[in-house]
Amino acid sequence: MIRVEGVHKSYAGTHAVAGVSFTIQPGEIVGFLGPNGAGKSTRLRMLSTYLEPDAGRIEIAGIDTVRDPLGARARLGYLPEHNPLFEGMRVRECLEFLARMRGLNREEREQRLGLAAEQLGLAAVLQKRVRECSKGYRQRIGLAGALLGDPAVLLLDEPTHGLDPLQVLALREFLHGISPGRAILFSSHILAEVAAISSRVLLLHQGQLLLDEPTATLEQRARAEGINLEQHIVRVIERAGGSTRLG
Repeated sequence: MIRVEGVHKSYAGTHAVAGVSFTIQPGEIVGFLGPNGAGKSTRLRMLSTYLEPDAGRIEIAGIDTVRDPLGARARLGYLPEHNPLFEGMRVRECLEFLARMRGLNREEREQRLGLAAEQLGLAAVLQKRVRECSKGYRQRIGLAGALLGDPAVLLLDEPTHGLDPLQVLALREFLHGISPGRAILFSSHILAEVAAISSRVLLLHQGQLLLDEPTATLEQRARAEGINLEQHIVRVIERAGGSTRLG
């Protein structure tokens, strides 16, 4: 579903992403980790077609993101870190607008909006204006918008930001429930969340991919070293000469 081959991206001569390659298959939930400035945001923006790679190839559900960006966008849902919503709209109006932008007809809009409201607990705020909603509800509204097109690929940047512990647990269960048939990639600065949600971890450092391992394998290695998973990840970064401040 997601295929990245030898991708490079530079800004003013500095490599934000340097020769990164990986694939994510349907049914996988993959966590994205790395120190500040590792290239995670740049990678997500390229996957979402917001940025083009300088070299290499990215495919979303078999569609080349440079040759056919609109075709790729039709097959993905994206929740950016800074969730852009229409503040003055009522929540229902906002989601209906996003559904129309997806090209859904009236029947499809009603069906998808009703399903999203039920799955994400939005019924209580559908008639509120977006600006009146809490941070937690705004995150859920953004996720609902990302799912309206029933995407094959879901990109989530800090999806648990602003959620309380119960909402975080509900999101984990929700993502596992919708993962069959989808490729899900999410970025988080909280390693415990990545370990709890993902089946695989991608670790970036200075634009390069340091790790691409199943979460269970990393946990086994950490136990063998007599440390926890977070300490193991920190050691990997330190061995590569990086800062231990994760972001």
